[in-house]
Order: sequence, then C-alpha cells, then structure tokens
Amino acid sequence: MSPAAAAQLRQEAQSEAYAIPLDKIDVSQERLFQTDTFWPYFERLRREDPVHFCAESDYGPYWSITKYKDIVNVDTNHHVFSSEAHLGGITMRDPREDFRLPMFIAMDPPKHDAQRKVVSPIVAPDNLAKLEGTIRERMAKIFDSLPHGETFDWVDRVSIELTTQMLATLFDFPFEERRKLTRWSDVATTIPGENGLVATEEEREAELWQCADAFMQLWNARVNSEPGNDLISMLAHGESTRNMDRNEFLGNLILLIVGGNDTTRNSISGGVMMLNDNPQEWAKLKANPSLVPNMVSEIIRYQTPLAHMRRTAIDDAEVGGKKIKKGDKVVMWYVSGNRDEEVIPRADEFLIDRERARQHLSFGFGIHRCVGNRLAEMQLRIVWEEILKRGFFPEIVGEPERLYSNFVKGITKLPVRLRAA
Repeated sequence: MSPAAAAQLRQEAQSEAYAIPLDKIDVSQERLFQTDTFWPYFERLRREDPVHFCAESDYGPYWSITKYKDIVNVDTNHHVFSSEAHLGGITMRDPREDFRLPMFIAMDPPKHDAQRKVVSPIVAPDNLAKLEGTIRERMAKIFDSLPHGETFDWVDRVSIELTTQMLATLFDFPFEERRKLTRWSDVATTIPGENGLVATEEEREAELWQCADAFMQLWNARVNSEPGNDLISMLAHGESTRNMDRNEFLGNLILLIVGGNDTTRNSISGGVMMLNDNPQEWAKLKANPSLVPNMVSEIIRYQTPLAHMRRTAIDDAEVGGKKIKKGDKVVMWYVSGNRDEEVIPRADEFLIDRERARQHLSFGFGIHRCVGNRLAEMQLRIVWEEILKRGFFPEIVGEPERLYSNFVKGITKLPVRLRAA
C-alpha cells in the first residue's frame, strides 16, 4: 500500500468512526487492527462514552473500558471482575465447552497465586542477571548475520529469532526445534481461516495437542530428576502444578509460550516502525544512548502488544457511572488506555524521553500484571544497545503487514534494509 493509499484509509476510518451511531460502534472487528484504523473509534469512545456497551458483535454483547483509570479499576478488582477460564477467560472469544484451557492468568486466587509463584523464579532478578549475557551474545550473532545492502524481513530474522531462542532457553526446549514454539504461539492465538495458519478450529486444537504431547515428553524426563532451573522442571515439581490435568497443562504452556513470544517480538518490530516514523527520536537516541531504557518503556506503551484483556463480572458493579450486571463480558482495551491524555500527556506522540514512561498499561495491573515484564524490557534494551553499538539503522523499505487479531497487536512482516546510522 502506498503512503497516499494508507493516508486515504486513515481518513476514511476517521470519518466513519464519527459518523456511525455511538451504540453501533464495535471495536472488536479484527479488520480494524489489521489495517491499523481502530484509533479514531477509541478516540471517540474515550471522549463520548468511555464505558461503552456493544449489544451485537461476533463475540456477543460486551462492555468496552477505554480510559486509563477505569481500566486500572477493573484490572485491580479481581473480586468482582473474574479471569476464570470456565467463565470465559481473558480473551473476547469464548472457548468451546470441551476445549477450555485453564491457565494461571485465567484463574482467580488462591489457585492463581499458587501457580504463578511456581514459575516466578525464572524471572527473579538474580536469574535475569544470569540471562543478560546469553541474550547479548545471541543478539550479537543475529545482528552480525544480517545482510547489508539487501532487503530482508526484520520480523523473521530478528524479532522472532531472538524471542524464540529465549523461549527455548526458558523451557530448556531442544534448540534446533525452537521454531516449533513460534508456530504453536501463532496457532494458539490465530483465528482459523483468516491468517492462513489453520483452516478450521479442529485443526487449531489438534496442533495444540501436538504441542502438549511434545512438552509431555520433556515433563516425563524431568519429573523424576532433580528440579532444574527451567519452566518445565518448575511446573513438574511445583506443588500446585505437578498434578495438572491435560487441559490445564496445555493452558499453562500456551500462556508461557505466548507471553514470552508475542509481546516481546511485536515490541521489537514496533520499535523499528516507531523510529522510522519519528526520525527526530532516532536523532535523540544517537545523541544520548542512555535513553535506551526509557525508550523501551515508551515502545511498549506505544505498541501495546496485547490490545485487550477480558474479564467477566461475577457481581453487579458500577464503572464510570455505568451499571454492569453479573455475567457481563467486560473488555479492558489497554491499547486505548495507553492513549488517554488525561493521564498520559501528548499520548499520541512517541517520545523516547517521556517522563514516567513506565506508567503504561501494557503489562496490566493487579495480581495479573505480566510476570515476565522485566525480561521483556531487558531483551528490548539489549536489542537497541547492540544496534547503536554497530552503527546501523533498519530502514523500512516496504509496507508492514499486521496480524488479523483484536488480541495480539502483531506485526507479521517488516521489510527493511540496513543503512549506516
């Protein structure tokens, strides 16, 4: 798509977002995310109806929570707004009755707390310190293998490769088979028939059971061994996770794979897009490389790699003056809250020296705040430190392609060419 065509598409979305009757706005439509045209719809909701009820959608009726403070209110009130898988879990799409996958992010206390505690040592400060050297060494090898003067896909060669190597390490998964982890992550979040990954829901579920079978072999090898410092060993020896049934086993695998893969890889790609779109920020970074950690937080805010999280009301409640009834589907749109100018000044601008840059919603709040947030930040920091060290810049030379999803705010293709910085 040419720049002129993209601008025309954005203009049409702006007009449509304000012309449609307010009660007919449905921000769950995946095409809005694939075309990057959802912004004016959320802008209007934040201004006119920040707690918005959509009566008809592909996902049934739902509430949209679009402002920062209301999202924090819902996210931190797990006593009223539940994540439980049997109530619908954390995404808008309700799972089939016989394919519900309990996972600790889709649980309420006390079970949530016990299972989260099992895996949290993997991202403890002392373990992150040990991982930093490994990540930097791998990042250096990836960058040193990139072609100069040729166009290549940044998503495949950099974003996926680094995060998949990291996942293989965290799971102690066979390194030469690491791209299976990427595939399973993509299949777990795909909409059958739309992205070309799988044609039907049955195919999607069958492939995810293959994931479970592969990991069960690793589990069986480790459950009778001394506890190791990898996620499978932790789950196998954890008091609250060692007796999981097959669905719960797969559910927690998918959580850890997607959480360790999609969010970081899309922020790596997103950062390249942001600095291409904002050359003045790249100039700031070159002049002051110490801004890298702050820029990382701004990238994560601006990208918002998971667009939403869903809850189900387990009691009547009031949010933003609206009455939400027990059983209602409630969707926290992190991607909208991260652009709320009542809390984040100049929220639509990408500013690498932004004050309080970590004050964003991308990792969530409350008991479900992303357990791996520090690892994600560390990987992104190393990416940009190593880029600056090498004196190149990944210049976008083709149209980016985005994921057909209202959950993972993903970038599937990013043609770039390296140029001297």
